[in-house]
Amino acid sequence: MSDRKRVEIGVGIGQALSVRITDDELARLRERVESGQGWFDLESEEGTISLNLATVLFIKVASTPQTIGFSGE
Repeated sequence: MSDRKRVEIGVGIGQALSVRITDDELARLRERVESGQGWFDLESEEGTISLNLATVLFIKVASTPQTIGFSGE
């Protein structure tokens, strides 16, 4: 199983959907958002999310993995 990244998808002013998806799913999402038309079923850790591509304003990918507690460094 691929590692999952935390991704925020802006779907309106002040509204973002936070999901954990694979690199492959992120690539599929970006490819489909470029067309900006229709609906897209995004497979996330949280389940399947249907997105209206015309409403996607941004895609933000977390630059560092989330950790809990001490990093050990």
